[in-house]
Amino acid sequence: MERLEAALDKARHSRESIQTDKKSDAVRPLSAAGTTELWQQLKEFKISSRAARSNRITTLTNNKLSSPYDLLRSRVLRLMRENKWHTLAITSPNVACGKTTVCANLAISLSRQPDTRVLVIDLDLRRPSLHRILSYRPNHSFHEVLEGKVQAEDQLVRFGDNLAFGLNNKPARNPSELLQSKQCQTKLAQVQAAFKPDIVIFDLPPMMVGDDNVAFLPTVDAGLLVSAADSTTVAQVDTCEKEMAEMTNPLGVVLNKCRYFQEDSSYGNDFY
Repeated sequence: MERLEAALDKARHSRESIQTDKKSDAVRPLSAAGTTELWQQLKEFKISSRAARSNRITTLTNNKLSSPYDLLRSRVLRLMRENKWHTLAITSPNVACGKTTVCANLAISLSRQPDTRVLVIDLDLRRPSLHRILSYRPNHSFHEVLEGKVQAEDQLVRFGDNLAFGLNNKPARNPSELLQSKQCQTKLAQVQAAFKPDIVIFDLPPMMVGDDNVAFLPTVDAGLLVSAADSTTVAQVDTCEKEMAEMTNPLGVVLNKCRYFQEDSSYGNDFY
């Protein structure tokens, strides 16, 4: 607990300097190729209908099951465009809240907007799971890009024309130290400068299991908190929301795994 409080205090005092450094540092793009060319050169993968059903990916097409995520997409887009934000962190108070499932569905829903380029990066470096939800295991992990061992254009994979993922196939050795390093911020800035995504989504670890995201949240424009109706307490949501507000702009709280079904609403979903 003392370690978490110390990390939180450090993040609170360093947020402004981090944001200033990001704006003032000259960032060298990873490649001289054009942005569109870089996107097209990324290895493409597809999600089968069977994998989508198994992993609760409901946003591949516009349908009744995609409606909650499409509504979330519209609200996220509106708030981020109004505030000129480009980076969004998705986290949760505790484990098993479904934050990675929300992350994947939100990203795919956003990608159905043809004029919006979306980059999703798995920074849950202790227990990466985004690759399992997408049913795609990369040859290299994105944390190897942050460590300077692999080039981003060789590691990122593309879904459709305007959605790319930075996935991990195994945990990182020192996740907290890596996320707090200046090299991490430099590599991420280079990736954004080269690929020029409209929105970058970071899948972060739960807030109450360590200090990884405490070090990283001050570097993003906004944060989204995903809670689980069957396990997250109101006190946990309040605590995490207050901590998030001290480090970045809270975009809101998503109540996930709610089994309440309102019969007179066409947006109800009785299993997720």
